[in-house]
Amino acid sequence: MTSLYNFSLKQKAEIFRKIRAFFDSKNVLEVQTPHLLNHPTTDVYIDSISMQVNKDFDIQSKYLHTSPELEMKKLLANGSGDIYQICHVFRDNEQGSQNFNEFTMLEYYRLGFDIHQLMSDMSDLFSVLGLTQETTKLTYAQAFSRFTDIDILNSDFNTLKKIANSYDLCTDFEWIEDLQILMFTDLVEPKLVQYPLCFVYDYPAEQSALARVEGRVAKRFELYLSGVEVANGYDELQYAREYQQVFAQENQQRSKLGKTTFSQNLDFFQQLKNPLPQCAGVSIGIDRLISQINQI
Repeated sequence: MTSLYNFSLKQKAEIFRKIRAFFDSKNVLEVQTPHLLNHPTTDVYIDSISMQVNKDFDIQSKYLHTSPELEMKKLLANGSGDIYQICHVFRDNEQGSQNFNEFTMLEYYRLGFDIHQLMSDMSDLFSVLGLTQETTKLTYAQAFSRFTDIDILNSDFNTLKKIANSYDLCTDFEWIEDLQILMFTDLVEPKLVQYPLCFVYDYPAEQSALARVEGRVAKRFELYLSGVEVANGYDELQYAREYQQVFAQENQQRSKLGKTTFSQNLDFFQQLKNPLPQCAGVSIGIDRLISQINQI
């Protein structure tokens, strides 16, 4: 990691100090949740690292967390209030120069916030960290319209395939969201390099993940610093049945792709007998963030 992310131990420690001071000033509580879990992620695009423990007694399969999200949501459902966490996360089968099997994540949740309030809160945080450049906000549809003239929200799968073919892009996908992501990565993301800080929000409903959906859009956002994605935020789902539906769909997609499927996380659903309070949350890749701070 040090070969790519060129920053000192002192700089990283100072970033952590400023982050903690910011959240202290906002009365956001720092928490710690387990890294070793009984259940892996069912996310189609993320794989958990599995391991066997208690080999001298009764062998059990455990999984290193890919994110503290579900464990933190248990706390939210049980009355924690606003919370944040800085931790290492672990992911299997990572590829690319910006992706690693282990990296540092900041995750936090603000009760009563929508994604626009959370984006504003993040802008305040980044200002404290030295990123004072102008912030640009574009909806996912606006970004496509500005850089490609593609009406992304009103184009069905077959229409998008025809458009993608005109750009010589691969169209061999099972689901429209995969083609949307490829087109965004190839046609839009390179243009975002011109914006020091750019929030892209209101993603297509097909890419909702664990975000609330309104009509054709998912109430989620990603933050790009000079074209590099460093954060992913949601207006969070609140009810256990909503998470059950998402996890079941993810398992179906994993099965169709020949990936391992997993049993439902019953402990998580039990904790959500009391639904999450309405809140918005975000995960921020700390290593990417510091790297971009050094380049902007």
